[in-house]
Amino acid sequence: MAKNLVIVESPAKVHTIKKFLGSNYEVMASQGHVRDMPKSQLGFDPENDFEPKYITIRGKGELLAALRKEVKKADKIFLATDPDREGEAISWHLTHALNLQDKKVYRITFNEITKTAVKNSLKNPREIDMDLVDAQQARRMLDRMVGYEISPLLWAKVKRGLSAGRVQSVALRIICDREKEIEQFIPQEYYTLDVLLNTPGSKKPIVAKYYGDKSGKKDISDKESLDKIMAELNGADFKIASIKRGTREKKAPLPFTTSTMQQEASKALNFSIQKTMSVAQQLYEGVSVKGHGTVGLITYLRTDSTRVSDEAKAAAEEFISSNYGDKYLSETAGNTKKNNSKVQDAHEAIRPANIELIPSEIKESLTRDQYRLYQLVWKRFVASQMANALYDTVSLSVSAKDQVFTASESSINFDGFMMIYTAADDEEDSKTHPLAKLTEETKLSFDSFEEKQHFTQPSPHFTEASLVKTLEELGIGRPSTYSPTITTLLKRHYITKEAKNLFVTELGEVVNSIMVDSFPIIVDDKFTANLELLLDGVEEGTVEWKSVVRNFYPDLEKAVKIAEEELAKIEIHDEVTDVICEECGRNMVIKFGPHGKFLACPGFPECRNTKPFLEKIGVPCPKCGGDVVIRKSQKGRKFFGCANHPECDFISWSKPTTVKCPKCGTYMVEKGNKLVCGNDECRFVQSQN
Repeated sequence: MAKNLVIVESPAKVHTIKKFLGSNYEVMASQGHVRDMPKSQLGFDPENDFEPKYITIRGKGELLAALRKEVKKADKIFLATDPDREGEAISWHLTHALNLQDKKVYRITFNEITKTAVKNSLKNPREIDMDLVDAQQARRMLDRMVGYEISPLLWAKVKRGLSAGRVQSVALRIICDREKEIEQFIPQEYYTLDVLLNTPGSKKPIVAKYYGDKSGKKDISDKESLDKIMAELNGADFKIASIKRGTREKKAPLPFTTSTMQQEASKALNFSIQKTMSVAQQLYEGVSVKGHGTVGLITYLRTDSTRVSDEAKAAAEEFISSNYGDKYLSETAGNTKKNNSKVQDAHEAIRPANIELIPSEIKESLTRDQYRLYQLVWKRFVASQMANALYDTVSLSVSAKDQVFTASESSINFDGFMMIYTAADDEEDSKTHPLAKLTEETKLSFDSFEEKQHFTQPSPHFTEASLVKTLEELGIGRPSTYSPTITTLLKRHYITKEAKNLFVTELGEVVNSIMVDSFPIIVDDKFTANLELLLDGVEEGTVEWKSVVRNFYPDLEKAVKIAEEELAKIEIHDEVTDVICEECGRNMVIKFGPHGKFLACPGFPECRNTKPFLEKIGVPCPKCGGDVVIRKSQKGRKFFGCANHPECDFISWSKPTTVKCPKCGTYMVEKGNKLVCGNDECRFVQSQN
């Protein structure tokens, strides 16, 4: 009997696929890559047209020996690594590492680990797609160039263990730019004015918001303008000027891509990006489900397409019709790919492999995290194939003298897809709809005004979800890179996470400053996005992979040489302080650690004494007169506090100054090139001299 060998990437898939194929097939795992460029060197030769050098990865010798043993027994070898660039490259490396050039070798891929999908892939084998392999080789070499050429400079000038990366460094710059924007933001005062109006027979007044006057929309920028409007409306009659009734559709959501799944899991489940991908990998590779054995529950988890197969659409249509009725079927389900040139559309959207496996019915077979993510994917996909929701809308315009107020509301007419799915940030339908009964003849009587003072807010700090969204919008990275990029930034202590917000650490600021000054092209988002498009071109067979490398390397090498010369002039010595080590009597020095600066004894390793470094900024504490110093939160975020803590509780996120506010006498803080009063109720602003 013929013997067939199937090689997959992950050991978790072995049992699942073996069960589908039976005794005539042996299934083994490569456990990821088996060959790579050597860690001790660049890994390719610029003098020899950038020819890469590959060696067996340390620790993979035994595994390759076991695979070679099975290869000798097999009549046919099926390479079933993941259906992406990385998986294609692993299959290509396996053909060389296992000497498969003279064997019957077939490349097979499947988007879901189900019996049907796996068996169909065996019926439709193909050759290794060298365009995909070359795209991966080009990406790997570009990343190597940046990492191996720039990281040693960071080691020499800051500390060992730091790293630069082609995508990582751009992501860090984007976060740093946002933090700088927030730090320099100066709030602007404005007001809102609501009027509460009684209607006949109603217990609660309706609320209308100030719009402007008959000439158009107007903002209320200060208290004087607000008082003027309210004085003008004293004793005025409020009348309904117009009522518009209509309907609006809320479109069914598109099924998940990698980035939208990461974003929604963050918002709805409070999952980190890394956790989402880890749990999704488990669901894709196979879970033991009571009554079904080990099955893959979702399709491939790295995709930027919203396309859905005809078979999946047909199954969804039958399921929706049977369970919810034909009126819930969509005529134009959300299954087209995004209108976006960056989308590769190599795979389907992320969806349940079998729509009949309802989350609530298999809950006992899943961990809590698996159940919650599977339920999210399942509901999103079913919703994407359902009818749009319909709302009845009412818009009201109220006039009083020359001023105009507006009110609006909407109520669900037909829930459509919202019967089973609402996104984390979807609007909620109010249970009361006071505007629905009004007509243009309805009499209104004034009840009261509600005026509120507001201040404009800066852009929010990035979260993992919003950073992924920004990277995707800018075309930086691809589905497989979002999670490792953020994980690396956190691991290197360049950024830190408090609640869901990401903040730059002092170390991150230093590294970003060097990158921006010395390697502006590397941290330019448009340049990086263009490289991604070139890599897509390699995958599509329209761009020759070595041409991408040839064009990139000389500019990088030139920038590195200039940076080496410039940075060589910067001698970073340990700064000696007047703080005496209480253990050995030496003057302690300032060192750089994972969380920024700290004090250490120069007698290391004989003396290992360390202390937090409290850097004075030359400003007396506004509360007690002590020194204001730079402090760090537990997660490494910088703030300003009193050196006499905990006796004095003064803190400020912005840098205090010795300048007093001419309006209220409070200390002022730096905001870019402006000084702003530290008193939130005053907020006086002046330019720095």
